[in-house]
Amino acid sequence: MKNKSSLTWREKLHEVIYEADTAKGKTFDVLLLILILLSVFFVVIESIKGLDDWMYTFLFYAEWVVTILFSLEYIARVISIKHPKKYIFSFYGVIDFLSTIPLYLSFFLAGSTAFLTFRALRLLRIFRILKVTRYIGEGNKLASALKSSKAKILVFLFAVVILSLIAGTLMYLIEGEDSGFTSIPIGIYWTIVTLTTVGFGDIHPVTPLGQFLASIIMILGYGIIAVPTGIVSAEYSKSTSSGSLKNTQSCYNCGEDKHLDSAKYCNNCGYSLHVDE
Repeated sequence: MKNKSSLTWREKLHEVIYEADTAKGKTFDVLLLILILLSVFFVVIESIKGLDDWMYTFLFYAEWVVTILFSLEYIARVISIKHPKKYIFSFYGVIDFLSTIPLYLSFFLAGSTAFLTFRALRLLRIFRILKVTRYIGEGNKLASALKSSKAKILVFLFAVVILSLIAGTLMYLIEGEDSGFTSIPIGIYWTIVTLTTVGFGDIHPVTPLGQFLASIIMILGYGIIAVPTGIVSAEYSKSTSSGSLKNTQSCYNCGEDKHLDSAKYCNNCGYSLHVDE
């Protein structure tokens, strides 16, 4: 383990920005979340027409303040990690970049400020903050259950697609254009809407046979909705707390952020994770 005094300034900065298990890391993430919420709020309010001129002026300068702070945060994330490319080309790295550049592009491209809505995607960082709560183990088990259920759910969805194709074709043949089923794709669209119990009501069967088929599809819809839930629930019940991720420690050396609560060294490169106070 490393002693606090032996850390370089980059490692100390990394501990604040990328870690959420420390007091400083938690504070940084909460402040970042508040800033993200404010930035999204500014973009939403600015889209409203008819506000006083002073409001638009305030929002303009507020967006620049937020953009500058996001820029500084992005630069800090890049320089505080040993291998910057791992962050720059990661999912969050791309989102952070896209949420920062729109106002700068406005000097060269008209209308580029519309891309400020990308900032809403930064709200996904709330999951990092939630990971430090006592529900972290349950969240990781759910993610594991979803991953384990992927093959079964894909097979199920394939079966639903086949069912929609057959039912949609039958509705087209039974109802025809007079009832609004002008093509097989329209029939498939109606079937999917009915199976998912959405029911827009833009088209509907009028013949007795079509209504009978629609009734069957409606009943099947309830079962179809329950199947994916059952698959995930079964996988979830199999999972145990052993091997669950318990913290948000990020390795300064390689950027790996999937570690057990008791881990002292990175499971990817062996770099020390814990620091003696």
